[in-house]
Amino acid sequence: MPSWLGQAARRGLLTSRYPVAPATPAETPESARPPRPSGNSGVPVAAVDACPVRALEPSGVDDGKCIRCSRCLAHGLGYSGPVEASAATRDALVSRGSAPPLPAAKRAPLADFGRSVHVFLVDVGSCNACNLEVLALANPFYDTTRLGIFFTNSPRHADVLLVVGVPTEEMRAPLLRAFEAIPSPKAVVAAGVCPISGGVFAGNAGVLGPLSDVLPVDVFIPGCPPTPVNLIDGLLRAAGRSRPRGGA
Repeated sequence: MPSWLGQAARRGLLTSRYPVAPATPAETPESARPPRPSGNSGVPVAAVDACPVRALEPSGVDDGKCIRCSRCLAHGLGYSGPVEASAATRDALVSRGSAPPLPAAKRAPLADFGRSVHVFLVDVGSCNACNLEVLALANPFYDTTRLGIFFTNSPRHADVLLVVGVPTEEMRAPLLRAFEAIPSPKAVVAAGVCPISGGVFAGNAGVLGPLSDVLPVDVFIPGCPPTPVNLIDGLLRAAGRSRPRGGA
């Protein structure tokens, strides 16, 4: 008998209790949190210089650019930002000094639609890391069907367009066709720093820029890649569902 079958027989089926209960440490590794300065004196210049994607400035951290490369950790920063970091606006992903990110008063696009949502995933040019985290939502541990979050193979049956990867010129037309095929009301969710800011590919030939230059984005989920907990948080935000937040 394979070892995983033996473990299942001994332990029974274990399903995450998030978001009803806070995410466990195993679900939220240290690097799942955005980096923050250890004190209130701002981001050290050495950390700003070490950042390869210009996510750091002396005044704060842009979670929409941070790829969690850890280079800033040697210069006074630590992974101490919020576990649940999704936001309804791009500006809300920017943490300025010791102040929390700007609150977003933007109403969830599917708030009046109902409790369940169907998600259509489009990869516009990723390294597949975000795809793997999205696929984890369907496994028995995260089992997002218990939350009324379902994945569909047709945009015509979807409520949410979930985009991973950096938008490229070749994927512009397919992306727009998928968006137009989803009936209203609908939501667009950018998952990971690639669709949010371009990530490590920003500025390269063939890259269109952030997803918000192509489509109206309703929810931004930072991370490189975002964890399943981050993804659940963002999808529930798009659905206008109340989420008891367990992260700091």
